[in-house]
Amino acid sequence: MINRLNADAFPDLGRNGSVSQASDTAIVVGAGFGGLATALRLAAHGVQTTVVDRLAGPGGRAAEFVHSHTGHQFRYDAGPTVLTAPILFEELFALFGERLADHVDLLPVTPWYQMRFADGTQFNYGGTTEQIQAEIGRFSHRDAQAYPAYLAHSEKLFEKGYEELGTQAFLGWGSMLKALPAMMRLRADRSVYDVTARFFKDDRIRRAFSIQPLLVGGNPFDTTSIYSLIHYLERKWGVWFVRGGMARLVEALVALGTRHGVQFIWNADVATIDVKNGQANGLTLKDGTELQASTVVCNADPGYVLGHLLPPPYRKPDITKRKQYSMGLFVWYFSTNKQYDEVPHHTILFGKTYREVLHKIFDARQLPDDLSIYLHRPGATDPACAPAGHDSFYALVPVPNLSADIDWASVAEPFKASLQADLQERILPGLSQHIVDESHVTPQYFSQELMSPWGSGFSITPTLMQSAGFRFPNRSPDIANLYFCGAGTHPGAGVPGVVTSAKVVERLMFGAVA
Repeated sequence: MINRLNADAFPDLGRNGSVSQASDTAIVVGAGFGGLATALRLAAHGVQTTVVDRLAGPGGRAAEFVHSHTGHQFRYDAGPTVLTAPILFEELFALFGERLADHVDLLPVTPWYQMRFADGTQFNYGGTTEQIQAEIGRFSHRDAQAYPAYLAHSEKLFEKGYEELGTQAFLGWGSMLKALPAMMRLRADRSVYDVTARFFKDDRIRRAFSIQPLLVGGNPFDTTSIYSLIHYLERKWGVWFVRGGMARLVEALVALGTRHGVQFIWNADVATIDVKNGQANGLTLKDGTELQASTVVCNADPGYVLGHLLPPPYRKPDITKRKQYSMGLFVWYFSTNKQYDEVPHHTILFGKTYREVLHKIFDARQLPDDLSIYLHRPGATDPACAPAGHDSFYALVPVPNLSADIDWASVAEPFKASLQADLQERILPGLSQHIVDESHVTPQYFSQELMSPWGSGFSITPTLMQSAGFRFPNRSPDIANLYFCGAGTHPGAGVPGVVTSAKVVERLMFGAVA
């Protein structure tokens, strides 16, 4: 059983079972990165803002799990492991005349990722153009020569997809029609893998430069090629780790909000969003508490909100059946009484197959037996992330979401055993003799704890027909003053995407981004 970070550091504020009401007020449902960023942007505009979350503390997918026993405390980032656009958080602190660097310490991650292939070869992903070309050149001289052209294409996608369209509000067909010509010029109809394959010929290099959509819930073989911008984003701002873990950034955002008037209410399970005369005017918690506000912003998954939290006639119980949701995740958190100093911060262990295993997960909805593993070892960058003489890890494996016929109660332990055996054979020798703490989550955790439809890890998939204006809208077309931020909305999943969605909400509410 996983215990979340003790919420004593995040006391309930303003909750007494009574009704609170004020003009120019907002309630944000959900304290993930998207909800926290939105609350801060609203507060910067002078809006009296309250954040509610059904869990005992902040973070959502970016929470921290803490275990204490055998005289040690073991901490694990539950979800995101790095920052790839720290400028987004610098902007949030700057709204209040503060500096991110005064509150958290960012450490560079080198290499960004180490890719290990089934044939035993390794590829260190990240660095300067010259470093990346040299690394590619160990596999293919021809592909090394093609890298600058690939980088230039990724930059074009970044300029259009991130800088120009990322904070735009897409409300209906009109806004999409304006963006479509540019998207077609960039061949957004092609997949990330298709574009990657046009530049690179070696199968291993193709995998290394096309796997990024999996980090935002997409299959590289059907995710729109706009997401190839991720590589340039990494090049532009680097890949960073927060000293002490990503939870320290979450804590810093909560503290920033508290200093500037944002209130937080934990263990606040929403029963319904209240609507009067076609306008959201607050919400009712399951314990009967009523909270009134002139605006409601949902960081909870839009599919869950639309299907469960709205009153008739606005409720859409079948909405999640009309969307394609991302794969699920099996994540094993574990610590060892041995340090594996040769293992880098991030390792991606590819299986023998690529297209085939992704088809099995996304389309056939079957558990993979040819595992591809994302291994996180924060001690490589910040040794204090584990007790002295120990190492902490998490190993993440993409799996089908809960639309598949999988009984996790019976398969979780055998699946974990298979994962452990793979890790021991390929990268962590003697692992089974050194484990001193462990826990795991399945798609059921994402469904039951995070209210993610189908237990998906990243809300809806980033296919072309679920991008920009085809994602859940950032403003309800049916209910006035009801907004949405987070992974299911524009511009998409991943830390940069959900934090940027707060800018979209700000633009919709105030006409400009601060």
